[in-house]
This record gives sequence, structure tokens and C-alpha cells, in this order.
Amino acid sequence: MRTFNIHTPKDDLLTDIQNKIDYKTKPLGSLGLLEKIAAQICLVQQSLTPTLSHPAIMVFAGDHGLSEEGVSAYPAEVTHQMVLNFLSGGAAINAFCKQHNIDLQIVDAGVNHHFNFDPHLTDRKIAMGTQNSLKTEAMNQIDLEHAINIGSSMVCHKVEEGCNIIGFGEMGIGNTSAASLLMAAFTDTDIIDCVGRGTGVECEALDHKKEVLKQVFEKHQDKIKAPLDYFRSVAGLEMAMMLGAMLQAAESKITIMVDGFIATSVFLTAKKLYPHIQSYALFSHQSDESGHKHMLEYLEAQPILQLGMRLGEGTGCAMAYPIIQSSIQFLNEMASFESAQVSGQS
Repeated sequence: MRTFNIHTPKDDLLTDIQNKIDYKTKPLGSLGLLEKIAAQICLVQQSLTPTLSHPAIMVFAGDHGLSEEGVSAYPAEVTHQMVLNFLSGGAAINAFCKQHNIDLQIVDAGVNHHFNFDPHLTDRKIAMGTQNSLKTEAMNQIDLEHAINIGSSMVCHKVEEGCNIIGFGEMGIGNTSAASLLMAAFTDTDIIDCVGRGTGVECEALDHKKEVLKQVFEKHQDKIKAPLDYFRSVAGLEMAMMLGAMLQAAESKITIMVDGFIATSVFLTAKKLYPHIQSYALFSHQSDESGHKHMLEYLEAQPILQLGMRLGEGTGCAMAYPIIQSSIQFLNEMASFESAQVSGQS
């Protein structure tokens, strides 16, 4: 398994960054979270005049063998049907990326469907989905390593194109179940408290989902002290590819936009492996999916938005991006008390 070189950014500029923020023509701290975002990006870029260039969102898609246990309100074929919707430009993520001029890349990591050639689809299929984690490990070591390496190389390509801020989305029926299992393991929370409605599971079906995930957790819990072994036992190929992409983004010293419940569960895994990765992460929104709030609290992370969304696809990243832009805009364009000849606070 390859290793990544991830360290907390140097803080030599921290005083200068804070002074630049504080001496803008505004009361101290009055721009709230925008000020924190600006300071973080300055540290990541090691610059007092940061820029955002070639923003990108990668949406990884994959099927989950566990879906055959009835843990989702939707059938497994919805995964490939939604990928086709992405490719035709009909999904929410297409609309938001177009609105905010974000490069969108759709990646087949492990969808159980043979797609016809489409120039808008990046074919990195490793397998036709994962195995059923109730019965065996979701993926083997070779497939996990392959997925991580592919995710890493894709981010390297984006960085070569000039990208310095990137978000990750996903599509995969059953992946809220995988995310719940990761949350339980890496936040030490009872699995029952980690299980939500996902795509809309209700009442008896929700009870069934909880019982299935309890059994899956018990089957693989002996691997928790080896995070990657546990991850490959319960996660999806799209999640594994996202893991490699997140780790590479941090190694490349670019800003990571973390989406909702599934993406945050992948980020939890990344942080278990490389604790300093959080210095590079902005958390786009708090999903309405049960458990996401608690994951963010565990990470001591403040979400940029709270809109009651629970869609996935990277939509939270796309919606948060213009706010991140505003944080850079005020830092670079807003006058200081001195340049505006305005009296500051005494």
C-alpha cells in the first residue's frame, strides 16, 4: 500500500494573515466563518493573496453488494441510471456545477453496468460492484490499492491542469449503509445510532436496515484497529477511489471540499490514517442524513451551509463554492482602514 506525505501547513504567516483580515474596513470578526475560511486557504497556499483556480468536483460511482439485503428504498439499478442522468446533464450536480463554472468529472469506479462509450464518462471500473459485506469482505486488498491509486492519479492530473480546490461526490445505492458502518467504527458510536433513512427507508424497512448493519458491524469489528482492513470490508469502490483522491489532494497541498454523510465517512477514514489532513479540508454543508451532524461534531468541523440537503453527488461542495470564493474576494479586494483612510477601532 502506497503512503502519502501529508503535513500540517507551516504557520509562519499566521500573524500576517490575521492582521490582514482584522485591518479590513469592518468590525473585528464581523465576517464570521468567511474569515476562518480565508485564513485556512492562506495557510494551505502559503500566501497572503490566495487564489482559487480551476475548481473541480469528481463524482465517483459504484454499486454495493450489501444492497441485495434490502438496505435501500431504491433498487441497485438506480446507480447506473443516475450515472446516465449525470452524463446527460440532468442531475442537480450538473446544474450547480454549470452555474458556478466548476469542472465536473463523472467516474465509474465500480458500477454493475456496461456503459456505452461516452466522452463525459471516465471509465476506471475496477469490478462490477463490491461483494456483500454481510457475507464476506466488500473488496480485496488488490482492489482497494488499485482504487486508491486511481483516485490519487486522477487528482494529480487535475493539479497539473492548475486545479487548487477540489470536491468529491458519490453515487451508489447502499453507500449510506457503508458510511454508517465507518462512522460506528471510527467515532466509537453504537451502530444503531449511526443508521439513517438514506434514500428514504422508513418504519419497518429502517428497522431491517439497522438489524442488517448491526450484523455487518459485528462480523467485521475485529478489524477496526487496522482502519484500511475495516474500510475494505464494508466500503464501496467509489468510496475507496475517493479516499485516494482526498489523500492525494492533501499531499498536493490543495483545498478539499468535503460533501455530506458518505464523503465525510471517507474523510474520517483518511483522518484515521493521516491526522493532518483536516488542515486542508472545508466541510461544505451539514447533511440532513442522520449521523452527519455527529460526525462533524466528532471532527470539530464547522459546516459552511445547513440547507437540509441529503442528496450526495457533491452538491454540497458545489453550493458552498461561491461562499468560499467570497472569502477570497473580501481578503483580496476589500480595503484596509489605512488604504481607505477610515479610522479603525481604538
